[in-house]
Amino acid sequence: MTKRVLIVDDALIMRMRIREAAVEAGWEVVAEAADGLQAVELFRMHRPDLVTMDIVMPNKDGVEALRSIRSEEPAARVCMVSAVNQQSKLSECIRLGAIDFLIKPVDKNQLLSLFEKQGRLP
Repeated sequence: MTKRVLIVDDALIMRMRIREAAVEAGWEVVAEAADGLQAVELFRMHRPDLVTMDIVMPNKDGVEALRSIRSEEPAARVCMVSAVNQQSKLSECIRLGAIDFLIKPVDKNQLLSLFEKQGRLP
């Protein structure tokens, strides 16, 4: 069974980079969101196996989107992807249940490793 991912980032180029790695790793990209509000809606609709989540976004940031998603689905797997200057927020995300985090700029090998690791989990 193909694993499914929701990609959340307000930067189109970042979504494209993550999408390319996901597809190369054999994942299905079920949806993409440019802000936290869309992320929560699309999570409810698709119930993906993994969410990649930026932190700094318009309308609802990644921390609040993570909080909403995990309150509805405690087993949701969310990997935070954010810039170095967001270390304090990353700590909060881990406390809220994020499974991992990647620091931007993210390279293809880091993304492939994430998808490989998550793809092995049930």
